[in-house]
Amino acid sequence: MSDTATAETGETARDGTSPDPRQWFELFNEIGIVEQLSRTMFEARMPPGVLVSHFSVLNHLARVGDGRTPLEIAQAFQVPKTTLSHTLALVEKRGWVEMRPNPADKRSKQVWLTEAGRTFREEAIAALVPEMAALAEVFPADWVESVLPKLRALRAHLDAARD
Repeated sequence: MSDTATAETGETARDGTSPDPRQWFELFNEIGIVEQLSRTMFEARMPPGVLVSHFSVLNHLARVGDGRTPLEIAQAFQVPKTTLSHTLALVEKRGWVEMRPNPADKRSKQVWLTEAGRTFREEAIAALVPEMAALAEVFPADWVESVLPKLRALRAHLDAARD
């Protein structure tokens, strides 16, 4: 197995060593700091009052598909349903999502991305082009291509482990 495959799967390296737990803390600490900095960068480009959490709902529906219940989305984001309900009310007020009755369970609703929501999502991504271009000057495409599979593997493992 290659060193890359070992790192991507989280298996013990060929020499029998595993990363020190402090290295794992450092890794997650760096990821957290990157998340905070990127959130601030993103929100600076959004209209007043629009937060990453609002965009995240739109992005989630665009990625996994419409018709998710609020509970399913709350579970995906690992937030209380009441927190997500507040976020959904705000994005619904802006016309970016539509709540429809759930045909499988009349007590619940499903969330559908509207055309305005799809448009806003694309506009939000486009608003970040200057920041992404500046990053591309420092971190070339091959660097991103080398990091993405490792982060995806880590995310997929953590996602599967929470269920």
